[in-house]
Amino acid sequence: MNSIWLLMITIVAFILAYVVYGRYLYKEWGIDPNRKTPAHTMNDGVDYVPAKAPVLLGHHFSSIAGAGPIVGPIAAAVFGWVPVVLWIIIGSIFFGGVHDMGSLFASIRNKGKSLGEVIGTTMGKKGKKLFAIFAWLTLILVVAAFANIVASTFVAVPEAATASLLFIVLAVAFGFLVYRKGYSLLLGSIVGVIALIGCIFIGNTFPIVLNKNTWMVILLTYIFIASVTPVWILLQPRDYLNSFLLYGMLIGGFVGIIIMGPSIKLAPVTSFNVKGAYLFPMLFVTVACGAVSGFHSLVGSGTTSKQLDSEKDVKIIGLGSMLIEGVLAIIAVITVAYLTKDKFTSLLGHGGPINVFSDGLGNFMTSFGLDYNVGKNFTALAISAFALTTLDTATRLARFIFQEMASEIKVENNYLTNKYVATLITVLVSGFLSFNGWTTIWPIFGAANQLLSAIALLSIALWLKNEGKKYKMALYPMMFMFAVTFAALLLIIKANIHNYILLGFAVALLVLAIILLLEAKDAFHRKDTIKS
Repeated sequence: MNSIWLLMITIVAFILAYVVYGRYLYKEWGIDPNRKTPAHTMNDGVDYVPAKAPVLLGHHFSSIAGAGPIVGPIAAAVFGWVPVVLWIIIGSIFFGGVHDMGSLFASIRNKGKSLGEVIGTTMGKKGKKLFAIFAWLTLILVVAAFANIVASTFVAVPEAATASLLFIVLAVAFGFLVYRKGYSLLLGSIVGVIALIGCIFIGNTFPIVLNKNTWMVILLTYIFIASVTPVWILLQPRDYLNSFLLYGMLIGGFVGIIIMGPSIKLAPVTSFNVKGAYLFPMLFVTVACGAVSGFHSLVGSGTTSKQLDSEKDVKIIGLGSMLIEGVLAIIAVITVAYLTKDKFTSLLGHGGPINVFSDGLGNFMTSFGLDYNVGKNFTALAISAFALTTLDTATRLARFIFQEMASEIKVENNYLTNKYVATLITVLVSGFLSFNGWTTIWPIFGAANQLLSAIALLSIALWLKNEGKKYKMALYPMMFMFAVTFAALLLIIKANIHNYILLGFAVALLVLAIILLLEAKDAFHRKDTIKS
């Protein structure tokens, strides 16, 4: 099969889903474009600030994308390309799309509050506290997995390491000049894009070669600093500039595939059992962000909902971003599927999934005249930049949650509520886990992330029911995700019986999820659930 057909079928399916299913959700949930959003009613010039749909789309997608939709599908390709593609398409529409759109919608109808706060209105304080603990543990795994992946990428593609460090400096300069000195955004964007090209050129000329452990220490130090500094210094300008990297990478990959038309060589289905990993349930937790991601609910209800200009933008920001991420996941599958088994194994073993993806897009881009090394390094820079965004966004969110949990401890001089102490604890725990290697961390990260999505879908269904709206579009996906992740966690517990740290995480996540599920069951049958 030619990969062009695979890409085009996916895009057509997503367009139809956006138009038809998106319209259905829009109507059934009663989205009202005339209703003022919290960004307007609670505008404080800091957190609650309205942003036009194109700008917010870039910010939101930059925050949720990371390396997840690339690492997951490539790692899951060991089961063959057909089950991975089917889950990406079905999952992105009926699972991830509903999850992301629902999380954003529930948040804006609850004054832009986080999903944890929404759970508090439907399940009470106990449910809210349990969700906070679960979310913090999941974010710890997010940081551990992505720090390891970025470090592996920098070792495999040292040119991207140099460019990534320069890109951080560029983002700080951009933020200072545009957000503090009042320079034109258009001028800043033009100069920023030119400077990005310069970063890639310098990276190709002066690669930084360090071992993986050194990069791990540098990255952990970086996310500590980035997560406690004001958002205008790094987070906002880097997210904005990241969007240009993303669009360039997607366009380059799409055009390259269309011109080259690589044939799919990977087997459609390999085996139900691959070295002790079973297609069910491990496929669904391995693909992770490529189909549905609980992390998206934290971003959507944590920051995006406070910037939504109009309720009509819920569809493009929530559902639209998830479908774009699905396209990226399909391109990731193609970068594996056109390889021979030996080539795939070699690339995966030297630099991990991002190296596989970067090599694939580098080859595809040669079809329209771009040098292979430039294309590969550009792709590695783009993915590393998004992974770094995920890293400090996740650390910042984890710090917020930790401070909130610590505030419940009523003691004098509670240092745990200090942002530096909370961040340090988060980074140290994540760093300790990250040295286990991404192949060890990814299954439990995927399970935790997918279990978080099940809990988010549960809270969405409960809130919709409480509001008198149709809720089964969230209820049925939630049931499937609970079944998948419970089964996956039991297998992970069995596989890590002698790794007490990962074993402890898996058991804690499983117990918390079961308690939350029981709490939700009671809430579904209560008639006195608090309305938002």
